[in-house]
Amino acid sequence: MMAAAPPPNPVPVAYQAFTSAAVPDWLNKGDNAWQMVAATLVGLQSVPGLVILYGSIVKKKWAVNSAFMALYAFAAVVLCWVIWAYKMSFGDKLLPFWGKAGPALGQSFLIKQAVLPETKHFYKNHTTVETDTARPFYPMASMVWFQCVFAAITVILLAGSVLGRMNFRAWMMFVPLWLTFSYTVGAFSLWGGGFLFHWGVMDYSGGYVIHLSSGTAGLTTAYWVGPRLTKDRERFPPNNVLLMLAGAGLLWMGWAGFNGGDPYTANIDSSVAVLNTNICAATSLLVWTWLDVIFFKKPSVIGAVQGMITGLVCITPAAGLVQGWAAIIMGIMSGSVPWFTMMIVHKRWTLLQKIDDTLGVFHTHAVAGYLGCILTGLFAEPELCSLFLPVTNSRGGVYGGSGGVQILKQMVGGAFIIGWNAVVTSVLCVAISWVVPLRMPEEQLLIGDDAVHGEEAYALWGDGEKYDSTQHEMLSDETTHPKVSRGATQVV
Repeated sequence: MMAAAPPPNPVPVAYQAFTSAAVPDWLNKGDNAWQMVAATLVGLQSVPGLVILYGSIVKKKWAVNSAFMALYAFAAVVLCWVIWAYKMSFGDKLLPFWGKAGPALGQSFLIKQAVLPETKHFYKNHTTVETDTARPFYPMASMVWFQCVFAAITVILLAGSVLGRMNFRAWMMFVPLWLTFSYTVGAFSLWGGGFLFHWGVMDYSGGYVIHLSSGTAGLTTAYWVGPRLTKDRERFPPNNVLLMLAGAGLLWMGWAGFNGGDPYTANIDSSVAVLNTNICAATSLLVWTWLDVIFFKKPSVIGAVQGMITGLVCITPAAGLVQGWAAIIMGIMSGSVPWFTMMIVHKRWTLLQKIDDTLGVFHTHAVAGYLGCILTGLFAEPELCSLFLPVTNSRGGVYGGSGGVQILKQMVGGAFIIGWNAVVTSVLCVAISWVVPLRMPEEQLLIGDDAVHGEEAYALWGDGEKYDSTQHEMLSDETTHPKVSRGATQVV
């Protein structure tokens, strides 16, 4: 008698339990798919997100230069990252705050299961394991690319402080040097298994590593590069507000990958992080707009974008660690504290007036980022902490226990990032200035894109030929709108 045929397998072939060279038994296809999507979303925040935002929020004559600074930085970081910088951030320990440099290029490394070797965490006796080494269920290639787009957006955010006057050749030198000597230190210290990671400083997705570092380094670089031309500082209207909003929208929606991808898996904490991200960003945008209406009588579109950004930045170190009500409180704080420092303190503090931070990156990223890191130490919920952090029984200040100490840890972690970035960025700027000038020559500053790149953003007549004052009526963006503009780029 013939045996009955086995019932058909209801699981699709792609998900059936079998092992092949391309589908090892440790691979979780769902986690791998989400990590690749999350990395793509973060990449889209930079290209085209910040490329569009930078090219639109600046004066017309700087549109091409500003967009290209972002595009160039993204490409340069990708190459530097895979040749040496990834392992400095997530490889074997060289120093308590730095990993050993090395390539992440060969298939023997990239097709292995992802592992962050220095993340094994011990109890205080240094012998008993508290939390084992992080080993996500996808290949190293996914981890390398995911972390690469974070490194790239950090350098691009920094660029916002020096738009409209930094020598492009100096920028070409600055990007790989700053990535190597600044970004990798923060990444290893807080994420790769460095001393701040093991001490228990909380940075869910980059409050320190990305935002506080880019805001501090941006302000420092702006100091060494020097200010824009006086007429550019006094009159710097965005050349395309609607396109600026498109770039801002890509930044906001891309933050789902920014914060949702940092558990390194498609788990429940990832979902909480994405929801909290949007709650905080929306609240912050509304608060910033309300403050503009109350104090300046008009709702500023640029102000709304700044409020959106400060909300996204503030929630980043806390995204998967706090409850929804805390995300609303953080949104209220991120919509008001950076607004106050940008609109009130900046205009009254002589030092900040002298340093020309083009897009106010210090306020939107350093102030909002440090604020978010401290509030993380206040609001981090114990059960959520247990889903993500290597130090067991971690909690925020409002939950008692060790929470008070956590706030102190957050402040010390921020002090390290601020100090390291201020010193290293200064050293790099001085060193580069010995080779090429940090600032464009005066003739380029007067003309803008055409002098720097031989290209202009818009063809407003003919077939894109160069402007000829003998054939076209002279129009100037300094004279056509005599009223004084207001916003992040107006600091005089």
